Amino acid sequence: MRIPAIHGYIDRRILINYTIDEDVARKMILQPFRPKLYEGKAVGGICLIRLKSIKPKGIPDFLGIGSENGAHRFAVEWDENGETKEGVYIPRRDTSSLANALAGGRIFPGKHYHAKFDVAGGDGNYKVGFTSEDATGIAIEAKETGNYPSGSIFKTLNTASDFFEKGCVGFSPNKNKFDGVRLNTYKWEMISLEVASVRSSFFENETVFPKGVVVFDNALLMKNIEHEWLNVKSK
Repeated sequence: MRIPAIHGYIDRRILINYTIDEDVARKMILQPFRPKLYEGKAVGGICLIRLKSIKPKGIPDFLGIGSENGAHRFAVEWDENGETKEGVYIPRRDTSSLANALAGGRIFPGKHYHAKFDVAGGDGNYKVGFTSEDATGIAIEAKETGNYPSGSIFKTLNTASDFFEKGCVGFSPNKNKFDGVRLNTYKWEMISLEVASVRSSFFENETVFPKGVVVFDNALLMKNIEHEWLNVKSK
């Protein structure tokens, strides 16, 4: 069973982005997907998103629910009907909501791990992290800034924003298929974050990502965004 359309609000969405050696990223991405390269590098990361007033489209906002969620992602391409499509491959999803975890792979796309989230901050400062039921963890401390990092492969905030906007379709593995979902935002606006510290047990696992093949690149923020989640045909 799949809900046709989910409506709600993105209270806060942090994208933590890394560059990855192509050959290593390719091993993490299942066919028919392949890494989408930028300046010769694959791009991956974690989306930390707080949702509120989430419910089937047409239901009043006050009946919606909220949750903290994390998604490990890779920018990908694939061939479809003679065209090259692009989006994100999401091998792992984590959530603060037990209901979401139970519904993952049934109503919501892909398995969801139940996780404990630690969220603090204010006045443009953010401290967000989680530890999942299998000890996978992520943590970031950052603040809003008008200065985009000079060392990023994307050069400008607009260039980075355009790249990630094209990743609005995500596919998650579910048994012998890939469940798809499309993020439709009513506006698209990103802010650069100045990062004081970032930790990821997933991307820092040197048995999967040998030392030096994954490099932190930037972190971006979206906030107060009305949106819909739309089902995409499974692959």
